[in-house]
Amino acid sequence: MSYQPVIGLEVHAELLTRSKMFCDCPVVDSTQAASNTAVCEVCAAMPGVLPVLNRKAVEYGLRVALALECEIAPLSLFARKNYFYPDLPKGYQISQYEYPLAQHGRLMIHTERGERVVRIRRVHLEEDTGKLTHVQTEDESYSLVDLNRAGVPLLEIVSEPDMHSLAEVRAYAMQLRDILRYLGVNSGDMSKGVMRFEANVSMRPAADSELGTRVEIKNLNSFRSMEHAIAYEMARQEGLLRQGTPVQQETLGWDNLNEKTFSQRGKEEAHDYRYFPEPDLPPLVVEEDWVQQVRAGMPELPQAKVDRLMTQYGLTHADAQQLSDEISLADYFEACVQAAKGISPTNIANWITGPVFAWMNTSGAGIEDLPLAPADLVELLHFVRRGEINLTTAHEVLQHMLEEGRTAVEIIKTGSLEQIGDSEVIRRLVSETLAAHPQEVTGYREGKTTLLNWFFGQVMRATQGRANPQVLQEELTRQLGEPRHDK
Repeated sequence: MSYQPVIGLEVHAELLTRSKMFCDCPVVDSTQAASNTAVCEVCAAMPGVLPVLNRKAVEYGLRVALALECEIAPLSLFARKNYFYPDLPKGYQISQYEYPLAQHGRLMIHTERGERVVRIRRVHLEEDTGKLTHVQTEDESYSLVDLNRAGVPLLEIVSEPDMHSLAEVRAYAMQLRDILRYLGVNSGDMSKGVMRFEANVSMRPAADSELGTRVEIKNLNSFRSMEHAIAYEMARQEGLLRQGTPVQQETLGWDNLNEKTFSQRGKEEAHDYRYFPEPDLPPLVVEEDWVQQVRAGMPELPQAKVDRLMTQYGLTHADAQQLSDEISLADYFEACVQAAKGISPTNIANWITGPVFAWMNTSGAGIEDLPLAPADLVELLHFVRRGEINLTTAHEVLQHMLEEGRTAVEIIKTGSLEQIGDSEVIRRLVSETLAAHPQEVTGYREGKTTLLNWFFGQVMRATQGRANPQVLQEELTRQLGEPRHDK
């Protein structure tokens, strides 16, 4: 019997607001700021304080809901989610439960097996918790709490259990991150914990439509840990089912070091959290005018941009996908295309996704840090198009441009890198090379045709790669003559 995994994801994304969800404390980088320096009476839960909702957080939530084609609720409510939160001084989390900001959306994902729709159950707002650091020494163990992150706006995006493979989960999570980044609501920097995943995983016989018993894997803070945890849990549950042992519904953690899940607590339902309406916040009213205002300010989304780059510029899906990874990267490509007369968009894309990307990967620079204006890259490509330098030299010039910040014309003129296209000069160089290697000439003429490439390399080396390849190839063929084909 074969088994099918059934997977749903809950994604928690910190919103890029300047202040927290219910107070005016600044949102700081919790990996860099000193502990407990962005805390006030509200997020420290002092007696008598009242929360005030952050309008920008709601606007960011609306952007995401519209991008995911959700139905936006004209009226939503906040609730108190009561649980043991050692890193939330209130002892409860302000979240949304029965009446969320938005519901019933969809996200089209793209995998090697084609397109699939993953349904979105809900999108709702809540506050983040603080951060616990557990310290273990030979003499004692204790925990330290940092409340800088407590109260930071969070958006929770809950999918339906519509995914059935790791490839689909990966595509969904990465596409969702791209959307959040394009919308400007989340940086997508997984190393700083601004996006966290919780996976609901169950297994069932492939022929069944009924859902199996699920487990929830909490606090997965990277794509790698998410994939490894789900893969481990799929294998563990299938092993139990094949032995006739039922899967227990429980909440699990993920042990990165040992690459295995571990039990945190038993069966957990919504009533375990003892939700009740938040008495200190009025209902959130979202009028249609506000929704339309947010919609009017929406950017082109990642998949729409990929489709347009393919249609408008004739790019392959792979190139369009790479160039759409960031808005600024796609903008750079299109600025190059607009500045280029007579150079194909495909050629420009090849240079950006090839040597420019290679330099960025090596240097660690982002597109915003690239010391190469679109007009400067286009100028270099025009030198190639006019035959003034060859491709080998162009790559060399590009490296100098990126490392030194100089223009192509400066580097070419000062380095005497212009391509040698004079047929008389190349004729002389070929003649000298053949005269210096008589044995190889004899070998070629007796049928060792691979020596043609060797001669080509010798002349190129003598000209430091500046000889016009086409002219050189023709002259070599003319002077060497036809080889014998009976060897």
